[in-house]
Amino acid sequence: MSAIKLNTQGIENYVTDTDLEIISDEIENAREMLVTGSGAGNDFLGWLKLPCVITDEERSAIVAEAERMAKMSDTVVVIGIGGSYLGTRAVVEALLDKDRKNRAADIVYAGHTMDPDYYARIMKRIENEDYSVIVISKSGTTTEPAIAFRLFRQHLEKKYGKEGAQRRIAVITDSQKGALHAIAETERYPQFIIPDSVGGRFSVLTPVGLLPIAVAGYDIANLLAGAKEMQYECANNKRLEDNPALMYAALRNLLYRKGYKVEVLTSFKYGLRYFSEWWKQLYGESEGKNGKGILPCSMNFTTDLHSLGQYMQDGERMVFETMISVEQSNNEFAVPNDSENVDGLNYIADKTLTYVNNNALRGTREAHLAGGVPVIGMEIPRLDERMLGQMIYFFEYSCAISGYTLGVNPFNQPGVEAYKTNMFKLLGKPGF
Repeated sequence: MSAIKLNTQGIENYVTDTDLEIISDEIENAREMLVTGSGAGNDFLGWLKLPCVITDEERSAIVAEAERMAKMSDTVVVIGIGGSYLGTRAVVEALLDKDRKNRAADIVYAGHTMDPDYYARIMKRIENEDYSVIVISKSGTTTEPAIAFRLFRQHLEKKYGKEGAQRRIAVITDSQKGALHAIAETERYPQFIIPDSVGGRFSVLTPVGLLPIAVAGYDIANLLAGAKEMQYECANNKRLEDNPALMYAALRNLLYRKGYKVEVLTSFKYGLRYFSEWWKQLYGESEGKNGKGILPCSMNFTTDLHSLGQYMQDGERMVFETMISVEQSNNEFAVPNDSENVDGLNYIADKTLTYVNNNALRGTREAHLAGGVPVIGMEIPRLDERMLGQMIYFFEYSCAISGYTLGVNPFNQPGVEAYKTNMFKLLGKPGF
């Protein structure tokens, strides 16, 4: 059963019951398009039933490879860009404060930048460590990860020799075609498949995310179990009031129509900052097209309350907020008592940081609502693999519904190619 709850208290000042009644038919039409596959982009719906169709054999193979790589590696370099790394980073960063399995490696990320100083930093780190590489690309020709793979493949072969490097590279790519598939076949690297029917930003519950998450020491069975629970909830609850994912899609579309063009995902949990990055790609690529779409942004509180918080409170009223609250922490500290009390903090002495942090959230929510910022609350009990699985599927499902309601194809990204044409021309690539 889903543990995710929406808190819409205060939203009635911006979205009325009549608004929800009017949009409910549109949401139902979008849901029908999604579940029947009658909408645009219907060849990329493999994620919809993914938590239920991954077999025990597939999961066991992923875990076995993860344990093999972790056993011989202090660090694993995950090479990918966009959906090929953001989902992994979202989960791994959110779980860093949890205990990991004994066979676990630290994860560093490459292929998402072409900054040489960044690569120098990684190279300096791995010079004195044992490391392996997971390279993720459906084609193998995307510029940023292809450059990174060349760099690290050469470094591995220099450090471990040709045969040693072969043992330390795993490939996640297309099952039959593409440059990376061809390289993997020639070099006999272990291969895992990116399903043809799953786009990059929806791929975290495929080997794209599951292998590196397992290498990092986290429980992918529980991650998939949480996603499966949310899949069941979304499939079996058709009414807005019974389905938080549908309600979220409805509220954000209604706010967009009322002039709130920017959505800010906020959280008071430091570990969710990269979950926000994954969320921004998911919604930005899915909805930002045809001159339409909410601009997805994020802030991490309380840090950003001391910078961008000023704009949230008093800036132009074009912003609405989706605020994730996490009831429990995986670790705890209490505010110490100080007999001198020079800093005046004894009023919260012996209170836990979770208690203080959660009250900061409540106070911020009240202030933003009073300041004219619509706030959609998303409440979860804790951060663990099961909850992250639920959150991933929740946002994926709601994103598809929201895109269809907006009137766009949520599964293509034509604008992503625009910069590449100019870059290839400037670099002198043949044919450009």
